[in-house]
Amino acid sequence: MTALTPVFPLLDTIDSPQDLRRLPENVLGQLANELREFLIQSVARTGGHFSANLGTVELTIALHYVYDTPEDRLVWDVGHQSYPHKILTGRRALMGTMRRRHGLAGFPKRCESPYDTFGVGHSSTSISAAQGMAIAAEAAGSRRRAVAVIGDGAMTAGMVFEALNHAGHLKNDILVVLNDNEMSISPNVGALSSYLTRLLSGHVYSTVREGGKRILAHLPSSMWEMARRAEEHAKGLVTPGTLFEELGFNYFGPIDGHDLPTLVRTLENLRDQKGPRLLHVMTRKGKGYKLAENEPVTYHGVGSFDPASGIPPAKTGGGPTYTQVFGEWLCDMAAQDPRLVGITPAMREGSGLVEFAERYPTRYFDVGIAEQHAVTLAAGMACDGLKPVVAIYSTFLQRAYDQLIHDVAIQNLPVLFAIDRAGLVGPDGPTHAGSFDLCYLRCVPNLLIMAPADEDECRQMLYTGFLHDGPACVRYPRGKGPGVAPVATMTALPIGRAELRRQGRGTALLAFGAMLPLAEAVGERLDATVVNMRFVKPLDTAMVLELARTHERLVTIEDGAVMGGAGSAVAECLAGHGVHTALKLLGLPDRFLDHGERGELFAECGLDIDGVLAALAAQSDH
Repeated sequence: MTALTPVFPLLDTIDSPQDLRRLPENVLGQLANELREFLIQSVARTGGHFSANLGTVELTIALHYVYDTPEDRLVWDVGHQSYPHKILTGRRALMGTMRRRHGLAGFPKRCESPYDTFGVGHSSTSISAAQGMAIAAEAAGSRRRAVAVIGDGAMTAGMVFEALNHAGHLKNDILVVLNDNEMSISPNVGALSSYLTRLLSGHVYSTVREGGKRILAHLPSSMWEMARRAEEHAKGLVTPGTLFEELGFNYFGPIDGHDLPTLVRTLENLRDQKGPRLLHVMTRKGKGYKLAENEPVTYHGVGSFDPASGIPPAKTGGGPTYTQVFGEWLCDMAAQDPRLVGITPAMREGSGLVEFAERYPTRYFDVGIAEQHAVTLAAGMACDGLKPVVAIYSTFLQRAYDQLIHDVAIQNLPVLFAIDRAGLVGPDGPTHAGSFDLCYLRCVPNLLIMAPADEDECRQMLYTGFLHDGPACVRYPRGKGPGVAPVATMTALPIGRAELRRQGRGTALLAFGAMLPLAEAVGERLDATVVNMRFVKPLDTAMVLELARTHERLVTIEDGAVMGGAGSAVAECLAGHGVHTALKLLGLPDRFLDHGERGELFAECGLDIDGVLAALAAQSDH
């Protein structure tokens, strides 16, 4: 029997928030049901971020219903929760293109829609951005409002508290909506909190509060301070907002983020108030889809699936991913060396630390979304005899660059950086691409930088970096390698030594990391020499100079930015030794690449067999 196509009579009438705001409030609940079902059906086809988006359906409706978007600025943090926003802002018909080449981005993107007021991908930026917009509105004499929506996980970042502290100091007209989807609300406390928040955000309370301030302003300072503390303690009895109040924010909440009437009424009350306000909203990840409610981590980011049965079981067989190679090595190394500790900035699953966390809980440290702290924490550990391994995505290590230099490299501390998602990552797009790590790491003194060409080499490089008496980096791509099974025995590689893979003539292809299979395929076509460079720093200068002496042309191939990357290191080597051999650098171009499948993006950059052959033919023609 063929399943019936879902019908969305209300949602189909919404092509913009203006359409939404024309609806009577009593039908918003039906709209939420339709929007949630549409979201389930849509993500099931395309894949993408799922459980967090299901949790923000009512909140998204209420925000667009109350605020005059896009004139009022609505800033979403990270973007994992912004799919309902995209659907309500004219992109419903395009949701089938989500995260595909030339389709919708998986995150808010300013060039995609005027409703996407700030482009995001990394967390914890929304409050700073919204505050900047509030300052701009004030400078222009505009009554335009600014709202930041941020998740509780993103609140672990220090940048958030920098923004809160500054906004509280300047008294900017900004509303921060804290979308808290980790804690649950018991029915009694939830109902009481909702009632009190509606009361505290209402006109009567605000009038009394501001009037009281004017009266108390004429009294001695001791009386003013007594009244302020009395108000804080009275509110503290029923709300957890003392921290935000101390930072200068008026705190309201927590309220049930799935109770549309309460959301609408509270936002209407808060909309026209002045100064910094924070509304604490409780939502449930995966709301409305039981499998995602029960397993929100599993359903955080998904591929396509059958909504009726859920995510299919993981396929067995085949080789491990690079992330799995790292996770297995970490456990094996921890069994050998009790000094090993593992650190991650809130990426336990993504970075492959689940088994390590279970087997070595006292040696596992998840610091939250706090990359800077993660690196300096590792530096402190290394100072006093521990051997820290920082598991971090390439794109997130960018956020801790100062700590990498100031706290680790300058002090030459033995910290191993396991850098996942190096190179292009595909559907997540430019915010998550690991395009720049070789460029920003290569210029830092004391760093050992390795790029494995296969799974076994990754394991051996991790071991090499762990033994190294100084900071070391092993950077590897997303997904699986060419299928070289990791050898259980760990062997340290000779530092700074490349590996000759194929002896040819005329052209020498110098491959860095994951580009070796491509270089080998091209080498067979051209009868070219192929070298697995292995080390980006220190570079095997002896190998480079020998290849330059015996070949007419050198070609470097890397999956990072070509400007300042590994190929540039080869060029510097040749120039430094006065060698003038023809040289071609192949890598990622000097532009940001949009989302799409990795194969599509590599082909666009000329990093496939046809692209490399064409580039070399063009060079020969000149």
